[in-house]
Amino acid sequence: MEHCYTDATITSSSYPSPIPLRSPSVASPCAACKILRRRCVEKCVLAPYFPPNDPLKFTIAHRIFGASNLTKVLQELPEAERADAVSSMVYEANARQRDPVYGSAGVISQLQNQVNELQQQLAMAQAEIVNMQSQQANLMALICIEKWQKKIPHQHHSYDNDYQTNMSFLDENPGSLLEHVST
Repeated sequence: MEHCYTDATITSSSYPSPIPLRSPSVASPCAACKILRRRCVEKCVLAPYFPPNDPLKFTIAHRIFGASNLTKVLQELPEAERADAVSSMVYEANARQRDPVYGSAGVISQLQNQVNELQQQLAMAQAEIVNMQSQQANLMALICIEKWQKKIPHQHHSYDNDYQTNMSFLDENPGSLLEHVST
């Protein structure tokens, strides 16, 4: 029996017609076909997404969704969306292995709780910053009042009267606060 090999076909004296080879870019069956122990055809819908060097990716998705469901989902989608779908199914399958009840919804819930906690911490930190800025502004106002009192001779009034006078001066001359601090 004589065999003749060419780039695109295999012929034999016992075969009536040539048998097409798989494309030259795919040397071995995809991980899905390897694991399922079936022949990987040239137009295998799983081959582009489950390469032979990454069998774990298919194994994880196969355990949760099954090969027929994976194939059906991919066939129903446009080719441009298939890679994202595979990525999502593998992510969900990994999440289901870690948390069989909630899967990725459990992960999302945990992350949302973390976001809420971090937002609360951020709000508290921002409130603390505002409080510190207010204290700093009050301190600066007191420093300015002291400097102002030293520059302008004043009569002996009660402290409350001085404070009201000084505050009304600051209200009437808002730019003077920075001028007194810088001098």
